[in-house]
Amino acid sequence: MAEPAIVVRDAIESDIPQVTRIYAHHVLYGLASFEETPPSSDEMLSRFRAVTAAAFPYLVAESGGRIVGYSYASSYRSRPAYRFTVEDSVYVSDDVRGKGVGSQLLGTLIDRCEAGAWRQMLAVIGDSANIGSIALHGRFGFRLAGSLTSVGFKHGRWIDSVIMQRPLSSGDAAKPVLSAPPESLL
Repeated sequence: MAEPAIVVRDAIESDIPQVTRIYAHHVLYGLASFEETPPSSDEMLSRFRAVTAAAFPYLVAESGGRIVGYSYASSYRSRPAYRFTVEDSVYVSDDVRGKGVGSQLLGTLIDRCEAGAWRQMLAVIGDSANIGSIALHGRFGFRLAGSLTSVGFKHGRWIDSVIMQRPLSSGDAAKPVLSAPPESLL
């Protein structure tokens, strides 16, 4: 029997309990997130609202009525000069890893960001041994920008952060077009 199709769509508030479940697994058992205590659904809803209020894309992957992954873009840093750079986040349910969900989420997220004013996308990947995430980003044109050694300590060991970067649209080949005051892009 074929598995249900995966549909990537904009997230809505009622998706957040399932998003919270996915993230909690990564917080408790993985190294992709440097959080050590899973945030509550209320906290995750607050984060969702902050991302979408700032006009960044927030997506979910749905299969058979169940959320199996999510991705979003957010401001890389809060200072104004960074306003054209976003950081991506992609999390997938453990039971569907390796089935293309991450690729669908990241590909759609990149498309959405390229349609916006952003010119660079960064991935800050927890754990230099996270070959799945590093390979996923590499397939979408991200290149290694650097590695921060032993900047986190979780599950009894030091963890690196790998930074990968990908241009969006024309990247730095042209100055961005400002259709609104810079403050509204933060």
